[in-house]
Amino acid sequence: MTSKRIVLHFPHRLVDQPIVYNLVKEFDLKFNILKAFVTPQEEGLMVLELTGKKENFDKGIEYLNSCGVKIQPLSQDVIRNEVKCMHCGVCVPICPANALTVDQESRKVIFHDKKCIACELCVRICPTRAMEVRF
Repeated sequence: MTSKRIVLHFPHRLVDQPIVYNLVKEFDLKFNILKAFVTPQEEGLMVLELTGKKENFDKGIEYLNSCGVKIQPLSQDVIRNEVKCMHCGVCVPICPANALTVDQESRKVIFHDKKCIACELCVRICPTRAMEVRF
Protein backbone atom coordinates (compact mmCIF):
# COMPACT_ATOMS: atom_id res chain seq x y z
CA MET A 1 0.00 0.00 0.00
CA THR A 2 1.11 3.51 -0.79
CA SER A 3 -0.13 6.54 1.10
CA LYS A 4 0.96 10.11 0.43
CA ARG A 5 -0.22 13.60 1.27
CA ILE A 6 -0.28 15.66 -1.88
CA VAL A 7 -1.38 19.09 -3.09
CA LEU A 8 -3.41 19.24 -6.30
CA HIS A 9 -3.72 22.45 -8.32
CA PHE A 10 -6.67 22.27 -10.72
CA PRO A 11 -6.84 24.59 -13.73
CA HIS A 12 -10.17 26.49 -13.75
CA ARG A 13 -11.40 24.35 -16.67
CA LEU A 14 -11.31 21.25 -14.42
CA VAL A 15 -12.96 22.63 -11.28
CA ASP A 16 -16.37 21.18 -12.23
CA GLN A 17 -15.00 17.78 -13.33
CA PRO A 18 -15.26 14.58 -11.18
CA ILE A 19 -11.49 14.16 -10.85
CA VAL A 20 -11.45 12.72 -7.30
CA TYR A 21 -14.45 10.49 -8.07
CA ASN A 22 -12.48 9.02 -10.97
CA LEU A 23 -9.52 8.29 -8.67
CA VAL A 24 -11.85 6.20 -6.53
CA LYS A 25 -13.85 4.51 -9.28
CA GLU A 26 -11.16 3.88 -11.90
CA PHE A 27 -8.10 3.33 -9.69
CA ASP A 28 -9.59 2.01 -6.43
CA LEU A 29 -7.89 4.70 -4.36
CA LYS A 30 -9.00 5.97 -0.96
CA PHE A 31 -8.76 9.64 -0.17
CA ASN A 32 -9.03 11.99 2.76
CA ILE A 33 -9.52 15.66 1.92
CA LEU A 34 -7.40 17.69 4.32
CA LYS A 35 -8.11 21.08 2.75
CA ALA A 36 -9.85 22.37 -0.36
CA PHE A 37 -10.41 25.69 -2.09
CA VAL A 38 -12.63 25.33 -5.13
CA THR A 39 -14.25 28.34 -6.78
CA PRO A 40 -15.86 28.36 -10.24
CA GLN A 41 -13.75 30.04 -12.93
CA GLU A 42 -10.65 30.03 -10.68
CA GLU A 43 -7.84 27.57 -10.02
CA GLY A 44 -8.81 24.93 -7.48
CA LEU A 45 -6.55 23.64 -4.75
CA MET A 46 -6.98 20.44 -2.81
CA VAL A 47 -4.80 18.82 -0.17
CA LEU A 48 -5.40 15.06 -0.10
CA GLU A 49 -4.09 12.02 1.59
CA LEU A 50 -4.26 9.42 -1.17
CA THR A 51 -3.96 5.69 -0.42
CA GLY A 52 -4.01 2.54 -2.50
CA LYS A 53 -2.01 -0.26 -4.05
CA LYS A 54 1.25 1.09 -5.49
CA GLU A 55 0.28 0.15 -9.05
CA ASN A 56 -3.12 1.86 -8.75
CA PHE A 57 -1.59 4.86 -7.00
CA ASP A 58 0.92 5.35 -9.82
CA LYS A 59 -1.84 5.03 -12.44
CA GLY A 60 -3.96 7.55 -10.52
CA ILE A 61 -1.08 10.05 -10.47
CA GLU A 62 -0.58 9.45 -14.19
CA TYR A 63 -4.30 10.14 -14.74
CA LEU A 64 -4.08 13.42 -12.78
CA ASN A 65 -1.07 14.52 -14.83
CA SER A 66 -2.86 13.67 -18.08
CA CYS A 67 -5.80 15.85 -17.01
CA GLY A 68 -3.52 18.83 -16.42
CA VAL A 69 -3.59 18.72 -12.62
CA LYS A 70 -0.35 19.96 -11.07
CA ILE A 71 0.74 17.64 -8.24
CA GLN A 72 3.27 18.21 -5.53
CA PRO A 73 4.01 16.66 -2.14
CA LEU A 74 2.50 18.48 0.83
CA SER A 75 5.92 18.59 2.47
CA GLN A 76 7.06 20.94 -0.31
CA ASP A 77 4.45 23.53 0.73
CA VAL A 78 4.66 23.42 4.52
CA ILE A 79 8.05 24.40 5.84
CA ARG A 80 9.70 25.61 9.00
CA ASN A 81 12.21 28.41 8.73
CA GLU A 82 15.03 27.11 10.93
CA VAL A 83 16.56 30.57 11.28
CA LYS A 84 13.35 32.12 12.65
CA CYS A 85 12.39 29.21 14.95
CA MET A 86 13.25 29.88 18.61
CA HIS A 87 12.08 26.41 19.70
CA CYS A 88 9.68 27.98 22.17
CA GLY A 89 7.22 25.09 21.73
CA VAL A 90 4.06 27.21 21.45
CA CYS A 91 3.13 25.30 18.29
CA VAL A 92 3.46 21.81 19.77
CA PRO A 93 0.20 21.50 21.76
CA ILE A 94 -1.88 23.19 19.03
CA CYS A 95 -0.88 20.70 16.28
CA PRO A 96 -3.74 18.19 15.83
CA ALA A 97 -1.58 15.80 13.77
CA ASN A 98 1.40 15.72 16.17
CA ALA A 99 3.60 16.96 13.34
CA LEU A 100 5.41 19.21 15.83
CA THR A 101 7.07 17.61 18.84
CA VAL A 102 9.76 18.49 21.35
CA ASP A 103 12.92 16.42 21.43
CA GLN A 104 13.30 15.50 25.10
CA GLU A 105 17.09 15.58 24.98
CA SER A 106 17.78 18.80 23.07
CA ARG A 107 14.48 20.54 23.97
CA LYS A 108 14.21 21.61 20.32
CA VAL A 109 10.98 21.54 18.33
CA ILE A 110 11.01 18.89 15.61
CA PHE A 111 8.80 19.23 12.51
CA HIS A 112 7.61 15.90 11.04
CA ASP A 113 6.47 17.08 7.60
CA LYS A 114 5.00 13.67 6.65
CA LYS A 115 2.47 13.96 9.51
CA CYS A 116 1.41 17.53 8.65
CA ILE A 117 -2.18 18.05 7.49
CA ALA A 118 -1.73 21.73 6.50
CA CYS A 119 -4.26 23.04 9.02
CA GLU A 120 -2.10 26.18 9.42
CA LEU A 121 -2.72 26.46 13.18
CA CYS A 122 1.04 26.60 13.76
CA VAL A 123 1.37 29.45 11.28
CA ARG A 124 -1.14 31.54 13.21
CA ILE A 125 0.29 30.88 16.65
CA CYS A 126 4.05 31.04 15.97
CA PRO A 127 5.39 34.27 17.52
CA THR A 128 8.33 34.45 15.08
CA ARG A 129 6.39 33.28 11.98
CA ALA A 130 8.79 30.38 11.51
CA MET A 131 6.12 28.11 10.02
CA GLU A 132 5.12 28.85 6.43
CA VAL A 133 2.52 27.43 4.05
CA ARG A 134 3.15 28.18 0.39
CA PHE A 135 0.14 27.25 -1.70
